[in-house]
This record gives sequence, structure tokens and C-alpha cells, in this order.
Amino acid sequence: MGFSWALSVLLFAKSLAKFLIAMASILRFRKLCYVEPVKCSSLNFESFETLKGDNNEQFEAQNVEKKDEKGVDVDSVTEILLDRQNKKKRPNKRGNKEWRCVDYCCWIIGYMCTTWWLLLFLYHCLPANLPGLRVAESPGTRLKHEGLIAHHPVVLVPGIVTGGLELWEGKPCAEGLFRKRLWGGSFSEIFKRPLCWLEHLSLDNVTGLDPPGIRLRAVPGLVAADYFAPGYFVWAVLIENLAQIGYEGKNLYMAAYDWRLSFQNTEIRDQALSRLKSKIELMYVTNGYRKVVVVPHSMGVIYFLHFLKWVESPPPMGGGGGPSWCAKHIKAIMNIGPAFLGVPKTVSNILSAEGKDIAFIRAMAPGLLDSELLGFQTLEHVMRVSRTWDSIISLMPKGGETIWGNLDWSPEEGYGCDLVKKRYTSTEIKTNNTDGKRGLKLQESAKYGRIISFEKAASQLPSSQLPNLGSKEFQRTSTGTNSNTSCGEVMTEYDEMSRESIRKVAENKAYTARSVIDLVRFVAPKMMRRAEAHFSHGIAENLDDPKYTHHKYWSNPLETKLPDAPDMEIYCLYGVGIPTERSYVYKKSPSDRCRSIPFRIDSSADGSNDGCLKGGVYFVDGDESVPVLSAGYMCAKGWRGRTRFNPSGMATYIREYRHKPPASLLEGRGSESGAHVDIMGNVALIEDVLRVSAGATGAELRGDRIHSDIMRMSERVNIRL
Repeated sequence: MGFSWALSVLLFAKSLAKFLIAMASILRFRKLCYVEPVKCSSLNFESFETLKGDNNEQFEAQNVEKKDEKGVDVDSVTEILLDRQNKKKRPNKRGNKEWRCVDYCCWIIGYMCTTWWLLLFLYHCLPANLPGLRVAESPGTRLKHEGLIAHHPVVLVPGIVTGGLELWEGKPCAEGLFRKRLWGGSFSEIFKRPLCWLEHLSLDNVTGLDPPGIRLRAVPGLVAADYFAPGYFVWAVLIENLAQIGYEGKNLYMAAYDWRLSFQNTEIRDQALSRLKSKIELMYVTNGYRKVVVVPHSMGVIYFLHFLKWVESPPPMGGGGGPSWCAKHIKAIMNIGPAFLGVPKTVSNILSAEGKDIAFIRAMAPGLLDSELLGFQTLEHVMRVSRTWDSIISLMPKGGETIWGNLDWSPEEGYGCDLVKKRYTSTEIKTNNTDGKRGLKLQESAKYGRIISFEKAASQLPSSQLPNLGSKEFQRTSTGTNSNTSCGEVMTEYDEMSRESIRKVAENKAYTARSVIDLVRFVAPKMMRRAEAHFSHGIAENLDDPKYTHHKYWSNPLETKLPDAPDMEIYCLYGVGIPTERSYVYKKSPSDRCRSIPFRIDSSADGSNDGCLKGGVYFVDGDESVPVLSAGYMCAKGWRGRTRFNPSGMATYIREYRHKPPASLLEGRGSESGAHVDIMGNVALIEDVLRVSAGATGAELRGDRIHSDIMRMSERVNIRL
């Protein structure tokens, strides 16, 4: 996750650079105003001395005359100027000039950078076996010593944002960038030509495919997503550990794809699904007819779920593999950080291009992200570009109020944020036979089912006191000023809405997972018209209905069946113990029509000290991006045993990893992290992946490992299985 956050951070860097340039200009102007006149005074003083030496008598007469006329003693002025000149030449304790605030700031930054680089240098120079510097043995090395070797071929499927994109055709502004990465890597082009960079990342607003004259394609191979940026690993640590037990190019493959496109469009434009099918078949044959272990991450989880249905479906919509293809070629699917049922933060990204991090930056430094002061319009740029990416809609919450709750109820009811640290410092681990019950400190429950609430009161009031949402709230009326671009260079769909339409949406309203779909249709109509042809977010009543053979249902686990493959295993691997965004308190932006985004997260909305409302965001347990409910429900209940969603009864396992932050900077991002991306370096997760790849089964891993309340939450979801 993090698509809008990543883009916002990069544009924030651009904004900061522009801000520093502006400050430099102000300082230069100040120098011209205050320093140059002093230089001129000094020059006049020297000319004055020369004139005095050449014609002393005439000067004295003029001096007396000036003193008589103006009452000013020129000799006194001369002495004052001489004294000032001597003070300038006389060094003070800090040097030849007084230090300004900017000088202190530069020195502090310099000291910090020097200290950091010195520590880094010493860390790499000191012997590795010193106490405190000894690097723990990697899981791959340790398991190799135990005799584990590569057995099943492995396919890695990256998620949204993390895969690199390179340029194959571009506009004149992109001259010299052929086959250079525009996404992933150094991101240097955002500083050199930011508007050109944004234009090339956008897709066509009507087709959802390439705009005319622009072709951006996924970087192929393992380098596609090993690192997101220099030094920031994604798959690199897992790949290295797989290599240590014998994996290489012939039995390890990265299924890179253009994560901006809808899943079916990756096949229509790039034949990505066909190439993945062919690669799995080839690896199966060339590795001794051993089945493949697939390891998807984040959005890659539902992308591969789409593939499972596509590969068995007949052409032209499907891959024509037949109903036994998955049973023949796939051993296990190890889903890391799965977003099976969507992510609530997707709604906030579509609505206002922000999440908790962006809301915090906006509250601390509003001029850097908003258009009020400096006109950067960072969030407007993010919104305009990201709303051309259909894949974002695949991450909208699925299952409606049945899964995510209504105005008065949610599966997380009773969750207490003050218990997070206490809960995850214990050593209790649930096994397969757990009943899912755990004592909770009950308090006044947050109403998590209200994914979007306008004003804090709307997130807490009884539902009887909230206005009913009818069709009139979503009747879009256009403004007559949508062609006015004098207030900013970036126009969004909000500029096509009237003030009355915006007011109706925001007045003390609360939106659940059902009504928030209508809200997104209202504020992003072009995006939803494209995306709803490719994605669905409901619950199927009858999975045998012929309509569910359409590809728009294939990525929703509540509207499709798993393959008929009873020997295949499905794992849900995810982190727990990190506050994760679940619902939001919004307010209208204090702005006029010239400031494009009319809504924002109310960062001033806070709950009690031990409450779950912080900075306008309600938090629940999760991996910082995906709530536990979305990551674990299908393995805990939806697919557990023989259900209508899992007719063959294939085994499902939950493996949770308790988050433990790094103890020091020397640990980097930590080896026991449960965060959504950092978990890819978690030694326990890596060991699980390596053991299954080497031939182990879920039973040999000792089944489930559960730390959270996912079993209790799943039981609270009333769905026909």
C-alpha cells in the first residue's frame, strides 16, 4: 500500500525544494537591501577622504558652511564612519560577521550529517564480531545448514506501487529517458521535470490504458521490485535468502506487471496473465514436474486471485487452462499482507489524496501541501494522477456492511487501542484448536462501521440522530466556473461540482462501506465509470449464477470460487500489533472554490488518551496498511473448511507475525517487523516461505499462529457459507 503516500512524499520533496529556492531568493534580496548600502557607504567614505586630502582648505570651508546650514558636523560623521569601518575589520568572537539564524541551521545540519556518516563509517570499519555489532545468521544460511534445499519453483507477485516502470515512448519533454525508470529507483526526474514526470505516469481518463504518445511498461525480472528506491528493500531480502538454499533464475521468477492498470487490462495490453501462465507451465516442466509455490504481496494477492479464475476460464475472456490447471501446477499460495477484502485508506486517498501521514504533514506545515500560500498544489497533482489508475478501485472495501459494519456495529467492536502494547508483549500464541476468545477491556466502542464521518460528532452520535442518505445527496450539479484556471494550474473533478453539491455531501453525514461506494461515484465519476467495468465489491448470493463468469468478479473472494484443487494450500501471512487506519473524521476545507479539494481529514479530532481516535483517524489492529479483518477473514472463516467459496475444501492457514520495532538505528528496518512492507525482511516469515518452498506442508509448520482477535472478529461476521 501507500500509493498516494509515496507520490505525496515525492511531490513534497519537490515542494520543499521550491520552498528552499524561494527562501534563498528572499535572502539574496535582503542582502541587496541591507548589505549593499553599507558597501556604498564605505566607498563614499573613501572618496570623501581622498577629496579631503586633495583640497583640505576648500573642504574645511565647505564643512563649516554645511555645519552652519544643516547643523551637522561633518568631522563627527567622519569619525563615526571610521569607527564603523574599524569594527568591521576587527574580528569578533564568531568571525568577521555576526551569525544569522540560517547560519546556525546550516551548521546544525552539517554536524548531524557529519556525525551520521562518521558513525556509518565506523560501523563498516569495525570488526563484525564485536559485541553488539554481530549480524544474526540469516534464515537461509541457517536452514541450509539444516539440510533444506530448493525444491518447488517459486513465483513472486509484487503489489501496488512497489514495481518499477520504465519509459518506452514519451513526449518531447521526456527526451533522453528511453528505457529509464520513471517509477522506482532514484526518482531523480521528479526534481528535473516534475510536470512531465506526472504526465507520463498518468493513464488515459477514458480508456484506462496508455495516453496517446506515451508507453510506460513494467520493468522485467527480479530487479522489478527487489528495491523500491536505493537502500529501501522490498523483495531483496527474501530473494537473497531463497538464493542461499539454492534458488536462481531457472526456479525463481518475478511476475512483474503494470500495477496501475485494471487486472484484465494487464492481459489486454501486455498479455501479462498469459505470460505468467506460460512461465508457470515452463517452470513446472523444467523443474522435474514439481508444483509451483506462489508468493504474492499486498494487491498482488487479489491480482493472483484474479489469475486463478482467468487461467481456468475459456477464451477469449480467460486463459483456457481448464478446471484442473491449478490442481496440476500450484502447490501453495503464500499471501503476504493480503488485502483480500480491501483497505479503508483507499477511500481517503480517493476522497482527498491523504491518509494519516499526509494529514499530519498538512497540519504541521500546511503551506507545503496546500495551495493557500505557495501554490504548490501537491495533493491536487496526486489526485489527478492517481484517479487515472484503475487498480486503486480494486482495494476499495469489499462485502459492504456485512463485513465492515454499519452505523452502529462493526466486527472490531470492543477493540481497545490501549491494549495493543499489553496484548503483544505476552507470549500467548493460539493454535489450530483455539476457540478465538480473548478477554477484552470493554469501553465505549468506536463506531468503526462509519468509514467516513463529516465532523467528530457524526462519528459518535446514535444513528437515529444522523440524517438519512438518499439519492438527492448524490445528485451531482455542475458549477458554472469549471473553466476558471486562474486560481491554480491543476483542475480536479471537484472543480466541476457546485458548492451546493459539496455542502450536501458534507453536512453531518456518516458513510458506511455500502454508502461510501455511492460517495466515491459522486466525487470521482470518471474513475468509477471505468473501474466498475473491471471490479465488484459485493457478496454473491448464488455463485452458480452465470453473471459471475465475468472477469469483474474474479478479484473479489466473496464473489468467486477457489479452484477445484483439494491438495493446494492457502496461507495468510501478515503482521499485527500496529495501529492501522480503519475510519476517518472529515471536515470541509476552509477555502473557496479556487482551492480544489473541498474536504480534508480533521487532524484536530482526537479521542481520550487511551482511545482509538488520533488526528482524525480511528485505528484498529493491523500491519499499518491492512486491517486484520481484511487480511485474515478469508483464511479464518470464508475459506476455512468446505464452504461455498472453497468447494474443494483446500487447507487454509493463518500465520501472524507480532510487530517488534528495531531496537536501534543499526538494525535498519528491523528483522521482526510486522509492517506492511518491512515484513518482507521478517526472519520468521522468511523461514516459513523457505520451508514451504523446500517441501513442507502447513501441518509441518504446526498450523495456525495467531496473536490477534481475528477468530473472534470472524465469528461476528454473519455471512452464509
